[in-house]
Amino acid sequence: MHKQIFVNLSVKDLPRAKEFWSSLGYSFEAKFTNDQGACMVMGENLFVMLLVEEFFAGFTNKPISDARERTEVLNCLSCDSREHVDSLVAKAKAAGATVPKEPVDHGFMYGHGFHDIDGHGWELVYMVAEGECK
Repeated sequence: MHKQIFVNLSVKDLPRAKEFWSSLGYSFEAKFTNDQGACMVMGENLFVMLLVEEFFAGFTNKPISDARERTEVLNCLSCDSREHVDSLVAKAKAAGATVPKEPVDHGFMYGHGFHDIDGHGWELVYMVAEGECK
């Protein structure tokens, strides 16, 4: 099985992207961060590489999607509680993200999300523990 995941996303303005994600409470691994990319730590063994578009383009022979215009992927993160979901969405919105939909409560799962400043989609979910009431 795999031991780590590195999601690679293109960004238009790396310092602005780092500022956005820092305001949500995320940190960056210095040894994998420079002026072309930043390694954001999202959890144990969970990383997102924020790569300047020109650098990102070197990893593919296909055109780079403009995430503000088209959905390229939806990244989904688990959260510790409904409040954690709502808190991250509120912080993201305050930092410039858009919130395209209202939260959804399926009883067993609560979710909400946002599009970051580069248009990438982020879904946040809290899965209710077995036997737990919402």
